Amino acid sequence: MPFYQRGAASIYYEESGNASGFPLLLISPGGMNSAIAFWARMPINPIEALAADFRIIAMDQRNCGQSTGPLDAEDPWGSYVDDQLGLLDHLGIDRYTSLGSCIGCSYIVKQVERQPKRLTAGVLMQPIGRVDSNLEIWQDRIWKPWGEALVEQRADLTTDGMLAFGHAMWDGDFVFSVPKDFLNTIDTPMLVLPGYDQAHPTEVGLEVAQLLPRSEILEDWKATPEVVPHTIEVIRDFLKKHTAGVSA
Repeated sequence: MPFYQRGAASIYYEESGNASGFPLLLISPGGMNSAIAFWARMPINPIEALAADFRIIAMDQRNCGQSTGPLDAEDPWGSYVDDQLGLLDHLGIDRYTSLGSCIGCSYIVKQVERQPKRLTAGVLMQPIGRVDSNLEIWQDRIWKPWGEALVEQRADLTTDGMLAFGHAMWDGDFVFSVPKDFLNTIDTPMLVLPGYDQAHPTEVGLEVAQLLPRSEILEDWKATPEVVPHTIEVIRDFLKKHTAGVSA
């Protein structure tokens, strides 16, 4: 099984799809359980849907699935994104596209903050975000139960360390990983598919699309099974448009 080692982190990843296609890094939904297996639970599974056109790289984020690593309370979002960008380095990939769902959207904009010119295009599927109606869910539902279970499994982790990590990662505003004003500075083309529930508020997706200077938006993208094939075509066309003639 393929693992990439970055310091004390061990990251499980899978490659599939078209080996000669443009690289597409997938960042799974699932909050702190952002693992490859989560794609099979989604109405759109890009591992299958985009296999003919792209070199697909999927990964388990640290401390979920088969990946492990420390809890970095100093720079939690950065530690995950450095795993992601480090995996691309490990695979010899310079330019890439990325499709993320849920927490994956916040990772993608952090990737741009970390390395501004590397991402060719991004797809943000149901972005997470903090709004007045969901202030209580992040600790209670998203990270604390995950952290408590992790501490029980790992002798090297403490409850105090886990809590410090969780608050550092999730006490921010809007999309958590970057300041809201940073979205205005992103020059990378982004396709935004707003979400429909408490953790992925429609208003957040709409505002993200409004703030990003080079965004396109697709609403009602998973309302019925009949809509899904069209959504896949929109995603495919968007990514192909922004990778034509670009060397990876």
